[in-house]
Amino acid sequence: MPILERKNRPTLHYRVDDFTDPWKIAPTLVLQHGFGRSSQFWYSWVPYLSRFYKIVRPDLRGLGLSPVDFNPATEITVENYVDDLVALLDALGLESVHYCGESFGGILGMVLAATQPARVRTLSLVSAPVSLNQKHQETFAVGFKSREDALRSIGAARWAAITNGTTRFPPGTDPGLLEWYANEMGKSDVEVMCGLYGLLRHASAASFLKKIRAPVLGLYPTGGPITSREQEEELASGIPHMQFVHVPTAFHSVLTLLPATCTDHVLHFIAAHDGIACREM
Repeated sequence: MPILERKNRPTLHYRVDDFTDPWKIAPTLVLQHGFGRSSQFWYSWVPYLSRFYKIVRPDLRGLGLSPVDFNPATEITVENYVDDLVALLDALGLESVHYCGESFGGILGMVLAATQPARVRTLSLVSAPVSLNQKHQETFAVGFKSREDALRSIGAARWAAITNGTTRFPPGTDPGLLEWYANEMGKSDVEVMCGLYGLLRHASAASFLKKIRAPVLGLYPTGGPITSREQEEELASGIPHMQFVHVPTAFHSVLTLLPATCTDHVLHFIAAHDGIACREM
């Protein structure tokens, strides 16, 4: 199990998927998950991407298989998350990578690209907001005083099952998918989720947008419930080199709903900047 152990710093788990030709030096693509999720949520993307790129899937501190060996109330910050990413790149000997982040993972990608421009070759954003608006803070509270109260009262799995039907998935979604998704989120530590949401309540990538120099691809739902048209306009006006693709759903979880569509766009976007073939005839 790939683990990065650091003195006096949280331990980080990550996955590596590599089905590239062993005689070639393939570029690396980092896939970073969002709130309350883990590297496992990218599983459906791996077959499409790992033939052409080495894939690194980190678990954010305290999520997935990364242990909770820190204080979630005080040590969950954007700066710490970015430091974790840089430490992992250093440990793997990766000077620069393509980075693809989903939702909160995309916010981290914006900050990483702005503050560590030499490390990010391209940036792909999947349903990544600039910040979380008040309306959806209330939606995620599911009738409780706050999201934290909801998580502590009903647990991560039950909270995920309820919110699956509000913003993530359309009516008629495969019940098996909904159950799997809720069960996977249910494995997340509630206090880590609460600490992360405490950060999300105030976090914004707005001040970093104009500092991003990498080419940026945005994969967004059509009129998504979290990534609104106003958020897209903020991204477009702030990031110097950004192109948008709207995928055919109005729901947030395009990562899970449309893996083949998303990976086709990401693969061709990053491969164009590497000048390599990404399709076999």
